[in-house]
Amino acid sequence: MELLKKTAKEQHKALVEKEVSALELVKASIERIEKLDDTIGAFNSYTFESAIETAKKVDEKILKGESIPPLAGIPLALKDNMNFKGSKTTCSSKILENFISPYDATVTSKLKENLVPILGKTNLDEFAMGSSNENSAFKIVKNPYNLNKVPGGSSGGSAASVSSSEVTLSLGSDTGGSIRLPASFCGIVGFKPTYGRVSRYGLVAFASSLDQIGPFARSIEDAAYLYEAIAGYDEKDSTSLRMEVGDISSNLKTDVKGLKVGVIKELMQEGISDEVKSSVENAIKTYEKMGAIIKEISLPLLKHSIGVYYIVATAEASSNLARFDGVKYGYRAPNCENLLEMYTKTRAQGFGPEVKRRIMLGTYALSSGYYDAYYKKAQQIRRLIANDFNKAFGEVDILVSPTCPTVAFDLNSKANNPLEMYLTDIATISSNLVGAPALSMPCGFDKDNMPIGIQIIAKNLDEKTLLNSAYTLEQELCVYNSRPNI
Repeated sequence: MELLKKTAKEQHKALVEKEVSALELVKASIERIEKLDDTIGAFNSYTFESAIETAKKVDEKILKGESIPPLAGIPLALKDNMNFKGSKTTCSSKILENFISPYDATVTSKLKENLVPILGKTNLDEFAMGSSNENSAFKIVKNPYNLNKVPGGSSGGSAASVSSSEVTLSLGSDTGGSIRLPASFCGIVGFKPTYGRVSRYGLVAFASSLDQIGPFARSIEDAAYLYEAIAGYDEKDSTSLRMEVGDISSNLKTDVKGLKVGVIKELMQEGISDEVKSSVENAIKTYEKMGAIIKEISLPLLKHSIGVYYIVATAEASSNLARFDGVKYGYRAPNCENLLEMYTKTRAQGFGPEVKRRIMLGTYALSSGYYDAYYKKAQQIRRLIANDFNKAFGEVDILVSPTCPTVAFDLNSKANNPLEMYLTDIATISSNLVGAPALSMPCGFDKDNMPIGIQIIAKNLDEKTLLNSAYTLEQELCVYNSRPNI
């Protein structure tokens, strides 16, 4: 059990020095999942046999004295909206409940190349639409720090599986904060790279201009290793960037002297809990003590980001989810007399309430007579928000804010208030709109021992500065060593 609580780097060292075998590590992870997952609900399905086979390959290489990649043999979970050939990809939706992936997503292929054992597919808000992981068609994920609290969404299963030490690493997808918010609530690192840095091929699309795959880990260093393993150009993704990823993980250093840190004024005002504000301010003071230059930055159009996001995201979702109609794959409503009835009943029965709500919003925004007033206008404001960020990055190297105005909230406390739930993402949405890399890392705990996350944002393609500044803060705060008592 103690080995499972170690970072991926520490586990790699134990494997190379033959203190433990990859098979033993994977089997320990399987035992942990079997013990805890009925309680937490992090997984939709398991791929234990595949993980065991991968572990055996790693052990063979070590036995022969061959070198292994940094993440070879390290237990990992995959969000259940990424294809893994031969396993289910459900998006936590009834409409895909029995769908078997016919191919691997690019990130899955890269994990296989790096001999990373994939232990299963994790639970999420249906089609990644939600901030609490209460929208899954199958079961609710619970926060390992407090089983009466939400883990955050939409990648709640991926975050909870790492936080509870069921696996060491996981992948999530982030459309408006779906990696960073659960990372904050579950006390781990969640990292959204620059849009286009990681291929979206094989990721079931929610909002194509916003979606980005990224890592969950227990440390910044582990997140950097996983990022390097999955990033890079992919000809199968038309939005993939032809840019070198570079070696970040081995060049992390504890040095922020002269780094210009911008504190986002609009996200440190009313609406933020006292304990969250105090913890984030302490992290900012820590930067200052280490030689960073602190400056307050105003992003005046940030207040429009929620409105812009929920027009752009729902419009793209309406288009992307049109393919789920019962014709080629997925659930098909029985006893239908004609094609139109089959379409209607399949989608009515197959989609949950939140997905239907967003499809209707998006369809309305794209409809004749409303496109210019809503979708076009939202895209124009999106460009102005990007201009605000570009101006800010002309003055500072990174931007910081709370990841969320509060810690994890109670299960069912916001389930019947969609607008209040949407406002949970106020701090995270803007970086998706502008494509900038951003992460959440733990910076403290409240009086009830619930994790508090700080968000760090860098300019596009500057993952190096983002990860290095986060690593420096992490080493000074030492919060990442904490684990939930479960």
